[in-house]
Amino acid sequence: MFLLIIKALGAGPSAHLLAWRALFAFLTAFALGLAAGPAMIRRLTARLIGQTVRKDGPQSHYQKAGTPTMGGLLMLFAITASTLLWMRLGDADTWIALATLLLFGAIGWADDYVKLLSKNPRGIGARAKFVSQTVASVAAAAAIFACAHRGPDTGLYLPWVTHPLAQLGVVSFIFFGFLVVTGASNAVNLTDGLDGLAAFPTAVVAGALAVLAYVAGSPHFAAQVDHPFVPGAQELTVFCCAIIGAALAFLWFNAYPAQVFMGDVGALALGAALGVVAVVIRQEILLFIMGGVFVAETLSVMLQVGSFKLTGRRIFRMAPLHHHFELKGWPEPRVIVRFWIATIVLVLVGLSTLGGRP
Repeated sequence: MFLLIIKALGAGPSAHLLAWRALFAFLTAFALGLAAGPAMIRRLTARLIGQTVRKDGPQSHYQKAGTPTMGGLLMLFAITASTLLWMRLGDADTWIALATLLLFGAIGWADDYVKLLSKNPRGIGARAKFVSQTVASVAAAAAIFACAHRGPDTGLYLPWVTHPLAQLGVVSFIFFGFLVVTGASNAVNLTDGLDGLAAFPTAVVAGALAVLAYVAGSPHFAAQVDHPFVPGAQELTVFCCAIIGAALAFLWFNAYPAQVFMGDVGALALGAALGVVAVVIRQEILLFIMGGVFVAETLSVMLQVGSFKLTGRRIFRMAPLHHHFELKGWPEPRVIVRFWIATIVLVLVGLSTLGGRP
């Protein structure tokens, strides 16, 4: 369908080649994930790398104790291999996105390793995790700014508005990029609490970012819909399609009832990857809208903690938000599917910007 749309819009041969590479990036990541999944699950099970369950959580989760986790390694492998195979090797933005994915994956792996293998529930600790994420996200934002063309590449855009709200200097750009990448990383991590709850929305949002990256990198398409033109952004379509394929392959094993969980190694990396793509194509606010489920999960934790510290009372029965609905009596599959539906609707709202801007 992607190829048919490109042909209908009158794109040239290079666009067709990119579309084929994006398609094969998706298929390669999906095939690698499906092929490597069973062996990885057996390996994690044999090493007793199992999930721990909160005692104050829903009772239905007790049966999940011991389910293999750190399955996010499967996605990192599939995304990395597929991207390297199908990307244009000279594209700086794709290298930055891939490096960010792996850096945040390393942070998540260290946290999972300490939690599960060293039996330390705190992991590497909140301070160490935040400092590591800060260093990685600041480095990513600085690299994006260094590679950017001044103008559309560094402006702050609002959805459905043609002209930038402001032009960001190096400090403001890096700070804003840090907020987006780190925030997206932790938001996906907080959402990863039910079977398939994080994997499917990640795939859907990545799909929307693939379309937006393709449009942003094409002067022809960007002009048609009044989106900022970001030279080279089209190559991120390959990276985003690899994320879709890997996430759907992982969902094959992570769907309810899950055979494996992604762990911090997957959730932190995927969220950071979405964030860095949004920063490159100048659609950070749109990511906030399309990833509304991730945002709601994060806000529920912030509100819960803030309310309890200030008043001694809890707003929700339990945070993140998905646990609140479980404790209200919603079966886990109902929570998952309704959050999936919400994501699809929000992504369609985000893609409505392709209809043009006033």
